[in-house]
Amino acid sequence: MTPRLADALRDAELLHDRAALDAAIARMADAIRADYRDDEPPPLFVTVMHGGLPFAAQLAFALGERGLDLEFDYLHATRYRGQTTGSGLAWLHRPATPMRDRRVLLVDDILDEGHTLHAVSRWCEDQNAAEVRIAVLAVKRHDRCVDGVCADYVGVEVPDRYVFGYGMDYHEQGRNLPAIYALAE
Repeated sequence: MTPRLADALRDAELLHDRAALDAAIARMADAIRADYRDDEPPPLFVTVMHGGLPFAAQLAFALGERGLDLEFDYLHATRYRGQTTGSGLAWLHRPATPMRDRRVLLVDDILDEGHTLHAVSRWCEDQNAAEVRIAVLAVKRHDRCVDGVCADYVGVEVPDRYVFGYGMDYHEQGRNLPAIYALAE
């Protein structure tokens, strides 16, 4: 039986509400815009599905408001497959846009230990991307991150607990919640 989101929310701790996330995304957009001035072609904005979708949409709109044009693509690589712990990386879709000599901005919901973002970054480099940067809505505070993996742009920090909302799921539920929650300890 799949756990119910309503049950998880009843005891969950609200970590970051919508207003805090909107402010964090605006700060990120300012920093990204400053780093991507007059790029030709425009940066390749690659959303890591499914979790990165809500955040990527908001970030893309914020960048558009700041006058930054983007070319979009996506990838789907996952370790969780609806579970609360990860396993081996499964590639479900790779970007179709050629990356050779392009500046690539990977956009994901969270940097936890970094296994997925490490593999995806290396793949982009293998495709001869000129540069690969990472933007994540949240970074989990702990010391277990894969060596060499860090986000260039970070919205908020979250504790070393299972978190959900704003793209992050609880058993494939709750991705569309407009805030970030932590499961009760």
